[in-house]
Amino acid sequence: MEDREEYQLRVEDIHLSFGGHKALNGISTGVRKGEVFSIIGPNGAGKTCLLNCINRFYHPEKGSVILEGQDISHFKTHAIAGLGIARTFQNIELFGHMSVLDNIKLGAHVHLKSGFFSGGIYFGKSRKEEIELRKHIEEKIIDLLEIEQIRKSIVHSLPYGLQKRVELARALAMKPKILLLDEPATGMNLEETEDIARFILDINEAWEITIILIEHDMGVVMDISDRVCVLDFGAKIAEGKPEEIRNNEHVIKAYLGEEDITYSRLGA
Repeated sequence: MEDREEYQLRVEDIHLSFGGHKALNGISTGVRKGEVFSIIGPNGAGKTCLLNCINRFYHPEKGSVILEGQDISHFKTHAIAGLGIARTFQNIELFGHMSVLDNIKLGAHVHLKSGFFSGGIYFGKSRKEEIELRKHIEEKIIDLLEIEQIRKSIVHSLPYGLQKRVELARALAMKPKILLLDEPATGMNLEETEDIARFILDINEAWEITIILIEHDMGVVMDISDRVCVLDFGAKIAEGKPEEIRNNEHVIKAYLGEEDITYSRLGA
């Protein structure tokens, strides 16, 4: 892979199998600091599997994950968050019985210095940390994602689109260097999709957070991505700028199964 030293995070020759099924077959790619980098492909192409290898939910049988020059391939899953990699999921992973604010605060646990026992002994230290955390969440994250009106609401009472924002807010509470977003616009209407695309750009530009995005909405991908990586049947078939991907014959065939088509399905 060219210019490997330029990548903030890269994967090298990742192989992952489930029984006799090859989910990832020698994937190598990388994201530069400050990019919005999208991973696309048909259902079953291996996109989520690749994210799961990056944050150690899956353990590939071969290959490396390199973060800022450090091989993190053998780190425990919980340690990845402490290194600055946060994640949202295809299916919402929130605590439905808890409030929006409490769900978001859970995302910051990796940075809290005063644990349960120290909080009991040094109440002042723990209290100060709690106040600073709440201020950061309420003045920055909640304001950015425009969820002030629901911060005290119980999560399970909220519509789907707002729950997706809460999950994004919880990931931001981890103060990540790199944010992994797995289909953030899935199930949303047009207005909600436009909002989430705007939030992703704000996070990337204003907060200087690198974004790795999986998304089926090609309009969103082509509008906000700096570069796009395309997977099909566990292999990388293309990588480049959105306009290059939009007109790539291999990508068009992977999505539509034929050569003589329009480019509307790829966001043209």
